[in-house]
Order: sequence, then structure tokens, then C-alpha cells
Amino acid sequence: MNDRHQRVESLIRETVAKFIQEEANTDPLITVTRVTTSLDYRQMTVHFTTIPSGKESDALIFLRRSGTALRSYVKKRSNLKSIPFFDFSVDYGERHRQNIDEIAREIADK
Repeated sequence: MNDRHQRVESLIRETVAKFIQEEANTDPLITVTRVTTSLDYRQMTVHFTTIPSGKESDALIFLRRSGTALRSYVKKRSNLKSIPFFDFSVDYGERHRQNIDEIAREIADK
């Protein structure tokens, strides 16, 4: 992956997180964990987790419903040549990592 690709993903991750912070309800708290993009930058997948767990479906509904507003938000706050279409995915890998960390702490405490 080249440097430009990483910069674009970082810019989009920060912009999407700012959009969620401004527009979303705080229940559940939505955290953007990473963004993956196609090679032509036209399609991006935003991976996220929620606190509390189990509220992922509510967050997914909000994000999918806000897709057009998110594209407008990104267009206003970035200088990208083409504004990507967004897809959203729950980051179960991050959720599993958190569970493994919790189990490891419990074992270390014994």
C-alpha cells in the first residue's frame, strides 16, 4: 500500500468520525476503527464498533441512512477529486481482540 493510499484512508477515517460525533446520537457510542478503500478510491468501507456491544444494528441503520449526508460532509471538508461511496461494516475483529484482552487480564489476576 502506498503513502497516498494511507493518507486518504486516514483523512476519511477522521472525517467520518467527526461526522458521527456531530450527527449521531450518543447511544450507542460509535467508534470508527479503520477504513479500507478500493484502488480507485471510489468505494470505501468504514469499519466500526459500538459501546455498549449489541447495539451494532442501530448504528448500522443510522450510518446507512446517513450515507448521502456523509458524502456531502466529506465533499465539503476534503479536496478529493472524486467523493467515494461508503459501505459500513461492524469490526468484529476489534470486538474479539477486546474480549481476548479481558480474558488475559483475568488470567493474570489469578
